[in-house]
Amino acid sequence: MEVVIVPEARAIGGLAADAVEALLARRPDAVLGLATGSSPLVVYAELIRRCRAGDLSFARARGFLLDEYVGLPAEHPQRYRSVIRRELEDQVDFAPDAIVGPDGLADDPVAVCAAYERSITDAGGVDLQLLGLGTDGHLAFNEPGSSLNSRTRIKTLTQRTRSDNERFFDPPEQVPRHVLTQGLGTILDARHLVLVATGPAKARAVQALVEGPLSAFCPASVLQLHPHATVLLEDGSASELQLGDYYRETYAGKPRWQGL
Repeated sequence: MEVVIVPEARAIGGLAADAVEALLARRPDAVLGLATGSSPLVVYAELIRRCRAGDLSFARARGFLLDEYVGLPAEHPQRYRSVIRRELEDQVDFAPDAIVGPDGLADDPVAVCAAYERSITDAGGVDLQLLGLGTDGHLAFNEPGSSLNSRTRIKTLTQRTRSDNERFFDPPEQVPRHVLTQGLGTILDARHLVLVATGPAKARAVQALVEGPLSAFCPASVLQLHPHATVLLEDGSASELQLGDYYRETYAGKPRWQGL
């Protein structure tokens, strides 16, 4: 796992966008894993800027969402398919239907989850997966206690996670109780994991992810098992790391041609 600490969130967006741009340059038909939430927005903003400047193109790329709320109407603005369309897809040059997500309105969520797993496999797997981090260490919607080898499935949200997401809903009580989410095992199948965490509220979860034991208590700690995982932090989210100076020193001395 590579831990990169920069002074502010905007720099994180640039680093993650560098990784996506390099991937699309060598493989224009790459498969991207797309996360929602507040943390990836700095990445999407930079990708939009570069696409509009002609520096990269998503015309041949595909995208898979990490998760989706169960039961939100198709037109609801906080449905994750709507969020990705608004925050990224409609502002760049993805082909129609190039981005898909699990169907949170399906009558048979178990069958939907199994089919979603197959669709990722049929696409050749995810080349680069963007990730955020919950304040309790959850990854996608894999709450504490999730199997480290779990696959896409339906999950019940804890009150803490629902409270964290209340700011996106009006009224707050509209936050759904159930979601469809890629499992931790599904996420680990991606070839490159890029996790973004910003703000001091994430600092304790970041410390558990990076320096704590591998444990279902902190689902994001599963990144410790991945051969190519990158954790992008700013000073606030890195504030509880015991080896923060070490991470800064090693990244400062890294050959730039290596990228992420």
